Amino acid sequence: MDPRLAADLAALPELLESTRGYATGVLGGLDERPAAHPPVPHAAEPLPAEGTGLAAALATFAERWAPGFSGSAGPRYLGFVTGGATPAALAGDWLTGVFDQNGSSEVGSAGGELERETLGWLRELFGLGAGQSGAFVSGATMSNFVGLAIGREWLGERLGVDVARQGAHALGPVEVLSGAPHSSIYKALSMVGLGRDAVRQVPVRPGREAVDVAALRDALAARRGRPAIVVANAGTVNTVDFDDLRAIAALREEFPFWLHVDAAFGAFAALSPEHAPLLDGLAEADSVCVDLHKWLNVPYDSAVQYTRRPDLQARVFGNSAAYLGPLTERPDFLHLTPENSRRLRALATWFSLAAYGRAGHRDIVERNVASARRVGARLAELPGVRLLAPVRLNVVCLAVPGDPAEVARALADTGEAFVTPTVYAGTPALRLAFSNWRTAEADEERIVAAFRKVL
Repeated sequence: MDPRLAADLAALPELLESTRGYATGVLGGLDERPAAHPPVPHAAEPLPAEGTGLAAALATFAERWAPGFSGSAGPRYLGFVTGGATPAALAGDWLTGVFDQNGSSEVGSAGGELERETLGWLRELFGLGAGQSGAFVSGATMSNFVGLAIGREWLGERLGVDVARQGAHALGPVEVLSGAPHSSIYKALSMVGLGRDAVRQVPVRPGREAVDVAALRDALAARRGRPAIVVANAGTVNTVDFDDLRAIAALREEFPFWLHVDAAFGAFAALSPEHAPLLDGLAEADSVCVDLHKWLNVPYDSAVQYTRRPDLQARVFGNSAAYLGPLTERPDFLHLTPENSRRLRALATWFSLAAYGRAGHRDIVERNVASARRVGARLAELPGVRLLAPVRLNVVCLAVPGDPAEVARALADTGEAFVTPTVYAGTPALRLAFSNWRTAEADEERIVAAFRKVL
């Protein structure tokens, strides 16, 4: 054994304790760490011919790289709908590396059963039915990818085509109907072979991002019975608007379509009695996307997908190899997801749900919504600032004086807040997404003060 590796093995308890101490210091300093850092070029060092051992590597990282890392785990990072990591989720993530289970195969490990239990807990949390089965994937983009890939296979089933064998070209032209699709839908369609141009945007309701259901009905009727995919939104990225899922699902009584619901972070509205009605009809979806490293506050990367058609899912993602075993009625997860190799992402989620339950995660959701409402109202009082939409859930979308991208950079330079620019209804804007379990009223004060400073 390499002498440095052997020395690290011998000193492993002490090394892990020093790493724990360093991590504790980083987390304890989140209030002082800048919410974001402008990227600074680093001259690449050559690959070490001889390593330095863990202790020296940690010291090098702490000196050379850690100072440039953002405070994205903290309470004033408001970009991209980014959560943090609850204490239990962080512990689960560390133990994921400790046990290093193969999350694809259930041979020789209880990891698959833990993932199935966790999926059941989440299914209950979001109000999905027992007929929805799922799997963990890396994020919302991959969850949408899986859902649309299954929907593509359903189209083939309706048209007498085995797409998994013959290819997407055998389907002919496909339409994907949606009111305000997230950019990841276009990316996923590119990856599944249906193409970005398959999207046909349906008119939305006036002043909303929610689809006009009557217009959607007309678009489906115009297809004269040819099946389509409909992508509905449960929480749009700019204004957290919700499509009328119940009304959309009811259209299947008249028209053939696969209903995919992008509920990347909007699904967590189910935890709040005030907002849970927004998700009425979610259980009727054929496939559902939910991103966990957003509002569940588990570490990157983590998301889940659910579907009513695991048989079609296995047809798409099944992997035939003698050493992997046969594809049974209860497939291993490698037959249900794009990756053959995957870590046991479910463990961090299992820990957070076991530790805090429905009540604890409901508290996170409701506190974040309250923060968004308070900060949105206070920012709207600043000269030249106006809300572009009501604060429906946890996102504030507002117009500001000047170039929003420059304002976002100025805010980041203060170290007090990180927000992202967007465009809503043709208006350049800023969006603030409150998703972190730590965010408190003291953080709201710092965010508002940073806006006052740069505007």
